[in-house]
Amino acid sequence: QVQLVESGGDLVQPGGSVRLSCAASGFPFSSRAMSWYRQAPGKERELVASISNTGSTNYTDSVKGRFTISRDTAQNTVYLQMNSLTPEDTAVYYCNGRFVKYPWGQGTQVTVSS
Repeated sequence: QVQLVESGGDLVQPGGSVRLSCAASGFPFSSRAMSWYRQAPGKERELVASISNTGSTNYTDSVKGRFTISRDTAQNTVYLQMNSLTPEDTAVYYCNGRFVKYPWGQGTQVTVSS
């Protein structure tokens, strides 16, 4: 069955960095555009970054220049490198398909605080 397993979240200080990973299985990962989403306390889940099956990327304005999405097709894994973190980046981060949605994983918590 489909599984999305996020990992790598941490408590970091403002200005710090974190790298998130998402291991995918149970669907044709290599042909799917993938995305990272996040949900902050009291807010709706939002799209953060996307990567097509050919490697083209898109970012929401608030993370442009700070976050980088990438994928390893051989490992069925998508990554999110997060730099220059601010408290506003605090959220649970999830990965999923960009256009085809699968059951959500448990997410991984990123907390940015001094």
